[in-house]
Amino acid sequence: MKTFLFSLISLFMVMSEASSQWVISEIDTKASFRSIHAVNSKVVWAGGSQGTVLKTTNGGANWIVLKVAGYELLDFRGIYAMSHNVAFIMSAGEAEKAAAVILKTEDGGVTWKEVFRTFEKGVFLDALKFRNAKVGYVLGDPVGNKPYVLKTTDGGKSWARIAPENFPDMKEGEASFAAGNSCLFVLGDNVWFNTQGRVFVSNDNGGKWEAYQTQFTQGKTSGIFGIYFWSKTDGIAVGGDYVNDKDEYLNNCKTYDGGKTWFKTNNSVSKGLKEAVGQLPENKLIMVGTTGSNISHDLGKTWTQFDNESFHTLSCYKTDCWAVGAKGNLGKWKVLKK
Repeated sequence: MKTFLFSLISLFMVMSEASSQWVISEIDTKASFRSIHAVNSKVVWAGGSQGTVLKTTNGGANWIVLKVAGYELLDFRGIYAMSHNVAFIMSAGEAEKAAAVILKTEDGGVTWKEVFRTFEKGVFLDALKFRNAKVGYVLGDPVGNKPYVLKTTDGGKSWARIAPENFPDMKEGEASFAAGNSCLFVLGDNVWFNTQGRVFVSNDNGGKWEAYQTQFTQGKTSGIFGIYFWSKTDGIAVGGDYVNDKDEYLNNCKTYDGGKTWFKTNNSVSKGLKEAVGQLPENKLIMVGTTGSNISHDLGKTWTQFDNESFHTLSCYKTDCWAVGAKGNLGKWKVLKK
């Protein structure tokens, strides 16, 4: 009887997976988006190319397209919002080309103020995350054979590089992909970031760091694109190759000890590039990439593809998820009624 009931529950879960999809929003922009943050079920911000920012205050029923005056050439691949009024955006790009910039708005995106800029050679910013209203981090490509990580403790008013000597050395050619603001993750005192093949871990708010090898192989266009942790011990790394994004290769692996050791996961994930993971209630995870989306009902042990839409990243709040991609592509996850 128990086996029969378990089979019925499993069948119901699979049927539920098949009846969900991304509902695409019509947005008046052709900008590409690689960063998004859901503050709550109503307020969501997204950052994109051509100095473009998107914002909704009604759960995605309507989106406002904002152009950040004076920064129209920048690509905002990092975003984090505190409310419908307060948000931070980070430009991915080379400092020598005036692209290493962090901006803040306090009036809903009407005006923006620079809170960080550097012209230091070699600086290329990749991702932006906050632990709370005061503490935040920005990850960049390595400088001087050491990771480049900024930290704020005053709510983003000022930013300083974490001492390079606190990190292990980088390998030749090692860096992170500014793909979906997903290569940096913060949970309580723990901070993680990934390069193509390794995950760097701090358990003391970014003080001391260790680096651990994953199942991914470091490549110029391939490796880990994003990480996600649902506890201080359990997490997932996803990736692939953005040039050969439809090929079959390892695109996800899991950790059960905070990132020290990694294991290949169930191969039911659809092939190709996967870039980011979000979490829903009841042990659900959603994974997105250019080759479609997968859902798991058991925290990543098994997966089922439910949509073919191409997205770079996503953000979830409780039972709602939003995803963004190239050419203004934006969708909201929805369970379809039968």
